[in-house]
Amino acid sequence: MARIGSADRVAAVAGLATVAGMIATPLLPQRGAGRRVLSTVVVTGLFATTTANAVRRWGARRTAVAAGTVAAATTVVERVGTMTGVPFGRYAYTRALQPQVAHVPAIVPLAWFAMALPARETAHAALGSSSTRARRAVLGSAALTAWDLFLDPQMVGEGYWAWVRRGVYRGIPLTNFLGWFATGLAVMTALDTLLPVKVVSDTTLTDGRLVGTYAYMGVMETLGFARYFRDPLVAAVGGAAMLPFAAVGVARAVTGR
Repeated sequence: MARIGSADRVAAVAGLATVAGMIATPLLPQRGAGRRVLSTVVVTGLFATTTANAVRRWGARRTAVAAGTVAAATTVVERVGTMTGVPFGRYAYTRALQPQVAHVPAIVPLAWFAMALPARETAHAALGSSSTRARRAVLGSAALTAWDLFLDPQMVGEGYWAWVRRGVYRGIPLTNFLGWFATGLAVMTALDTLLPVKVVSDTTLTDGRLVGTYAYMGVMETLGFARYFRDPLVAAVGGAAMLPFAAVGVARAVTGR
């Protein structure tokens, strides 16, 4: 019980820090030092929230192994990506986000785990009793890629990384999203092994807090781009991609069906 209580407190504090950072971001100048600090606050806060909620469900040891595995693997993927253009396309990180590991900002692999587990749980909830390992991998990767329709335009706009050739979606090439989906498949497969889900009869056992995280971020990103970043295109595209996953996931997590 002490472990669960501690995890609850960490999740609450980290969640508040994440929300506060997201609200404050559009109030500061774009590409300024303040936004760089808040980007780190939001990502680390989201990572801490996801991790704490995972500890509640799977325990500290399993969660640590899963978070470490995903972070290490995605650091390698990002480094290979910047060197070869595979699987995302040709891009490079600037020096804006520090510290960096192998020329990859340290918060980037944290973001992969922070986003991937809520996306997996949302996919698991949305699939209901038809949830299988293969279906979760595909739908979870799609839900994760939908989230990146918000993430990449904001981060590119802040100058945290740049593409060699401008693409069709706010300067981002479509290969980036194909790369996210492919990487997401591998991450979802790893999560299913390290943090397994459970289906009993017609009842889908999901973590409501992780599903809620995905839904909340989808709503916040949609409103943020529509109202504060004044980018209706990203609000419409990201919202159309992310919110249906969130709506079905929440509905089924609540009903347990």
